[in-house]
Amino acid sequence: MTPDPVAAMLRASIRRSLHTGLGGVWVRGSWPTGGAVLAPNHHSWWDGYVLRELSWQVGAEARVLMQPQQLAHYPFLRRVGALGADELRAAVRAARAGAWVVVFPEGALQPAGSPRELRPGAGWIARQAGVPLVPVALRVGLRGRPRPEAYLRFGAAATAEGLAEALARDLGALDADLAASDPERPLAGYLHVCGSPLPDPARPDLPSRLLARLTHPGPGRRR
Repeated sequence: MTPDPVAAMLRASIRRSLHTGLGGVWVRGSWPTGGAVLAPNHHSWWDGYVLRELSWQVGAEARVLMQPQQLAHYPFLRRVGALGADELRAAVRAARAGAWVVVFPEGALQPAGSPRELRPGAGWIARQAGVPLVPVALRVGLRGRPRPEAYLRFGAAATAEGLAEALARDLGALDADLAASDPERPLAGYLHVCGSPLPDPARPDLPSRLLARLTHPGPGRRR
């Protein structure tokens, strides 16, 4: 297949945005190894980019459903797997062919918190394609670094009827992990997949150590 230079440029741009805009991406749980419908909560601008980056990291083909009016403004995102949320048949074909199909069942970006009422599209696509429906808890927020960090928690496959309960449960578990953690360290049990590792809070970076030496009075020196 002939390489698509536009897709390569967009992929590089998205990955650069993630590496410069986020402090890192961490994942817990088992992501699908074949076709699946991923059903994450949608409480951050970064959500689609984070899931697309994970698909690139693990070598999975992916389609991310977007609102048609958004896609009309950014039609070039089709070159990296975007589909309109009304293109359900195309989403079914992609899932059957082995791709991750990312469907935000809340329908649009929502304030952080518990999931809002879920729409039925994710369950319908999974049922028509005969693939697992996987809830994904996702949080992007500031902790102990200047830039926000993204944490994902993959849940067990759910039924369409049980998706709302499963997503709320997994999101609650992720929130509990975050609440109980040291904000200056990554969450225990989460795999670092993107971005710079968290620094050791007991060891400042090189510029800080040099500045400390320059400004420390030292023995025999006057302030």
